[in-house]
Amino acid sequence: MPVKNRFAELLPEITAWRRDFHENPELLFEVHRTAAKVAELCRGFGCDEVVEGIGRTGVVAVIRGRTDTKGRVVGLRADMDALPIIEKTGLPYASKTPGKMHACGHDGHTAMLLGAAKYLAETRNFDGTVVCIFQPAEEGGGGGREMVADGMMDRWNVSEVYGMHNWPGLPVGQFAIRPGPLMAAADQFEIVVTGKGGHAAKPHETIDPMVISAQIILGLQTIASRIVDPVKQVVVSVTTLSTDSPAHNVIPQVVTMKGTVRTFEPAIRDLAEQRLTGIVAGIAASFGATGEVHYHRGYPATVNAEENTGYAVDVARSIAGAAAVNENVALQMGAEDFSYMLDKRPGAYIFVGNGDTAMVHHPAYNFDDNAIPYGASWYAGMAEARMPAA
Repeated sequence: MPVKNRFAELLPEITAWRRDFHENPELLFEVHRTAAKVAELCRGFGCDEVVEGIGRTGVVAVIRGRTDTKGRVVGLRADMDALPIIEKTGLPYASKTPGKMHACGHDGHTAMLLGAAKYLAETRNFDGTVVCIFQPAEEGGGGGREMVADGMMDRWNVSEVYGMHNWPGLPVGQFAIRPGPLMAAADQFEIVVTGKGGHAAKPHETIDPMVISAQIILGLQTIASRIVDPVKQVVVSVTTLSTDSPAHNVIPQVVTMKGTVRTFEPAIRDLAEQRLTGIVAGIAASFGATGEVHYHRGYPATVNAEENTGYAVDVARSIAGAAAVNENVALQMGAEDFSYMLDKRPGAYIFVGNGDTAMVHHPAYNFDDNAIPYGASWYAGMAEARMPAA
């Protein structure tokens, strides 16, 4: 099963959908135009059921095979939302909405899954049911969590679920995946250090929260260097620092820091949170200040089921050839809320090559439309391979 000829025929049509989405980016759950177009297209394809409003603005399209002797239901997921980035590509189909851009290729993911849905609705060469999942708010909103919480998996009896993401730097026509953990859990924290402000010329009369915060920033690095087993993965980053005073000659009263913690294993995630809180409180107290931590658990780690990863590899190989499939790609410290779906059902998440383009989340990023036949073939191939026609 190489790249399906039907997707070569459909490439201009799928590309047009993709570029329309690119011109009209929407953020988080406010993907009303995108979701409406997805639903309209799926109904036009002849999907058996199209339901809007799952997880607030998600769309589910159901396609039943010619037969259903085993009752298997395969979920295929794509994300729809864009990013709050000013586009700098200069493309003729660049974003028409200032400050919003499809800088992560979700326009491409949605278009590829739409192409697969059109093909599957035409051919129905499988024994079971395909559930096409078009998800809002992957970029920080937890749309995957919301769709799962809305009962999606149980409502359509999803047996297993698969997702895909384009990957700049990986040549078009290639795939990359690994079993087990693939992408990290991403937590956020806010640290508020309260000392005693005063005149910068009289530091001895203050409890300087700037100096304390500097000590805390350095202390937090010991979580990775001295607390967590060095063969485990953890990243602790303080990314913002602000004070309650803009003046150059005032030692502030309060300093606020924000940052992120990235991990793969639940035990390491717990340990990092525990020690972060302890380090902040201990260092602050040693100077006579207070350190308050607000810790928010974000997306869990994206963990591919070993068996389902094998199925994903087999389909990718059949499309691109064995030499074009990396079965042990490096761990990625970025996060992905497809993890919520994988927490509920076995499945796998794969990368498809986007060629030599700017990295995702960059204002010059662009999805390569030449990747469409490969991604659409993989989506459709997963349905046909996991539910071969009786």
